[in-house]
Amino acid sequence: MNRETFHSLAETYNAIPVTRTVMADTLTPVSLFLSLRHGARYPFLLESVEGGERLARYSFLGRDPWQVLHFEQGALRLEPLRGQTPDPLDGESYFHALQRLTSKYQAPDLPGLPPLTGGAVGFSSYDTIRQVEHLPDAPNDDLNLPDAVWAFYDEIYAFDHVKSQIVLIHTVILDDGAAEVGNKGGPDTVGKNQKNAVEAYRIDAYRNELYDRAMERLDAMEKRCIPAVYPSAPLSLEPAQLRSNITPKTFSDMVETAKNHIFEGDIFQVVLSQRFEVPFEGDTFSLYRALRMVNPSPYLFYLDMGRFYLIGSSPEVLVRVTGREVRLLPIAGTRPRGQTHQQDLELEQDLIGDPKEIAEHVMLVDLGRNDLSRISRSGSVQLERNMVVERFSHVMHIVSDVIGELESDRHAVDALKHCFPAGTVSGAPKIRAMEIIDALEPVRRGPYAGAVGYFDQAGNMDTCIAIRTMVVTKSSIYIQAGAGIVADSVPQKEYEETENKAKALVRALSVALEF
Repeated sequence: MNRETFHSLAETYNAIPVTRTVMADTLTPVSLFLSLRHGARYPFLLESVEGGERLARYSFLGRDPWQVLHFEQGALRLEPLRGQTPDPLDGESYFHALQRLTSKYQAPDLPGLPPLTGGAVGFSSYDTIRQVEHLPDAPNDDLNLPDAVWAFYDEIYAFDHVKSQIVLIHTVILDDGAAEVGNKGGPDTVGKNQKNAVEAYRIDAYRNELYDRAMERLDAMEKRCIPAVYPSAPLSLEPAQLRSNITPKTFSDMVETAKNHIFEGDIFQVVLSQRFEVPFEGDTFSLYRALRMVNPSPYLFYLDMGRFYLIGSSPEVLVRVTGREVRLLPIAGTRPRGQTHQQDLELEQDLIGDPKEIAEHVMLVDLGRNDLSRISRSGSVQLERNMVVERFSHVMHIVSDVIGELESDRHAVDALKHCFPAGTVSGAPKIRAMEIIDALEPVRRGPYAGAVGYFDQAGNMDTCIAIRTMVVTKSSIYIQAGAGIVADSVPQKEYEETENKAKALVRALSVALEF
């Protein structure tokens, strides 16, 4: 982008992405991240393998956000990381603050740029639903992690796999500082008839200074795009020590209790989960490297949240907003992958011929339609794909696409708020199902079954459900998996389904030891 284009865009927008392209034929997203994370705060890596088989065009990397929104124990905190005065959050609710901060700066949707050029990257835990719905009997919060963290980045490294290059993106933020910054070297006093000319001079000088700074920032970003190897801490990990917080007998009792609620007409379905834990010390990025090999998925992510890490390979969109289109992809119905192509076909036929799986899927598609209808233009919600089987590394799922058009007064955060949590990890009806989850599961879910993703500065959002996800603290790895309970559920089979869903992550623990 040249200076003239920058000045032109600055007339309309207050966030302008300035870019540079560098060759990346000797780099991979992993090697680039190993270089970028050194000495960084809140580094992240987002990747995608479409349909579990084909690498998406872009991987996104970032480091050193300029501010971070924390929501913990009912309190909001905005952490400034560049010495700026943070926006006040007096009396704001979590979702209101998130909407205000993600819509404060508006960037142009420029053709040819990657879908993420800057914005907020982070997560919202399952328990943030308590800010929307009254759930009176919250279980014990044994992990004591934040309910949400969103880091705001003005620098993005977009790794283009098609062209083997990296698009360096620095988003220039234009605040109300034109007079202050532009006054350097400008007139000290003005007459009334000179006021407009002097103001234009100051604004022009302000924008020129910002453009020059952007070029310097791109220079610094380019210098980081070199292969670099830093020593990793050795792993202390014994996969055989993996333990669940629920015994098979307890899980069976939970299933029977849930079925009683179904027979009594309380609910149609509820998703119950168990959480596995294993002691851990070492380099958490080794876990991500192993997971992306073992379980390539549409949503691969590594988020360094400071006190803990989220490392995931989720197969499922929570909600996505592109322009004014809002989209859900309910996943319900699971079988393990076969050892051969023929076994895969047989398992697929067994899956789509299973009345329980089909009934569960149809129920959750209807729930998704209802969620979208709350925020979409009347008559715009429709089913784009219906009950397609998609295969992943260890399992296959039934998937559908539900789309709508956002109402004119709705924001991407509204889509998250009203589609959260997904019915595929809670149940139907949602509120009663979540009350039953609170009563039966021994601890709060935390990040599990929440949202991970990003909001850009052009009004778009892409979030996945935090399943097939490791939560890594200072001394432990936590892996959680659930199963949808319906009227004819067999407790042993539901228990085995949770184990199948956790299998890829457990396998990744062993693979990580080989690095």
